[in-house]
Amino acid sequence: MSEVFGLRKERKEMLKELIRKIHKGEDPEKLKTRFKDIFGSVTTTEIAEIEQELIQEGMPREEVMRLCEIHLKVFEEALEKDKVDSQAGHPVTILMSEHKKLIEFSERLKKAVEELKLAGDFEEGEDKLREIIDIVDHFKEAEKHYLREENVLFPYLEKHGITEPPAIMWMDHDKIRSIKKGIFNMVESFQGFSFENFVNTLLYKAVELGDTMSSHFYKENNILFPMGLHVITEEEWRDIRIQFDEIGYCCFTPPEVLTPVERKKEVSVQVEDKMRLPSGSFTLAELKAVLNTLPVDITFVDKNDEVKYFNETKDRIFVRTRAVIGRKVQQCHPQKSVHIVEKILDEFKKGTKDHADFWINVNGRLIYIRYFAVRDEDGNYLGTLEVTQDITEIKKIEGERRLLDW
Repeated sequence: MSEVFGLRKERKEMLKELIRKIHKGEDPEKLKTRFKDIFGSVTTTEIAEIEQELIQEGMPREEVMRLCEIHLKVFEEALEKDKVDSQAGHPVTILMSEHKKLIEFSERLKKAVEELKLAGDFEEGEDKLREIIDIVDHFKEAEKHYLREENVLFPYLEKHGITEPPAIMWMDHDKIRSIKKGIFNMVESFQGFSFENFVNTLLYKAVELGDTMSSHFYKENNILFPMGLHVITEEEWRDIRIQFDEIGYCCFTPPEVLTPVERKKEVSVQVEDKMRLPSGSFTLAELKAVLNTLPVDITFVDKNDEVKYFNETKDRIFVRTRAVIGRKVQQCHPQKSVHIVEKILDEFKKGTKDHADFWINVNGRLIYIRYFAVRDEDGNYLGTLEVTQDITEIKKIEGERRLLDW
């Protein structure tokens, strides 16, 4: 990142002071004029570097997130030269095309709710209610969009030293998810609302979702993506696209942007020498197959908090991509839950705890998530093993089964 984040100290400090003035509430229009007189131009990477340093110096990440749009307004003319230019098939093109479709859905949702309100009741507005349900289904499908960014694009930016912008964007993602969850819950249980309460509350949430997404997409399109194009290599973009394909796309992703990418053939390394353990041995091929056949998803984080391995089971519960290998585990979680991750790791390292258990409902399935401290024979901490399992069917087991049923 040193080659990209290479501002002269004086220029950097002046730009930092300009952003501090924004946060103190000075008029953005006056600051815009002052910026043009002093600087004339700025790049997305320069803005990202300054914001990152301000956070490291103590400015709350939430405050930077809140005023990020104002930063962009001050610098918008200078950033015109740094516009995204990518071709079909490129990950940035795919993400930006999905941004456009999601904004269209938010506008359709707002219009459909307004027309439902004019209908006067649920029976008269049955067609509009069906349209709302269809739009909501598309918003549910949009989760793959955010997963691709969080699990592939963000780790590659972090590898180039860009850590704070992805963290801020992830906070935006969680805000969008929260608003969408409220909309989903309302639409799924609309019978429990009075018509007036339903349309008025849903309209408010639809406007909130549209505004939040517009703001977020503007920041990604004008800061995050141009910055990624500056620092991520062509070879890395090819790997990102391949991992995008593995996660999958949304039902509304325009097919014309999914131009096939040329894939390198993976060289399969077959080591037939036995890996001898106290209780037996494996070849590399056997070990790989055994780990991927386990009825649980596992992820190993080493003693330095870096993700070192995950198995690739057929039906993984939570997304894992090869981009996260070497990533700090704290960066694999949204900011709202990092303190829990830190607490678990701290207790494991101190030796005061050996496991932590959680269970959550995901799409009607009960998911059991367990964390285990991994120690050597002398009790030294080697890392943490995450084990995730769908126990929905297991909880239904009663009595005995002693005979083969197939």
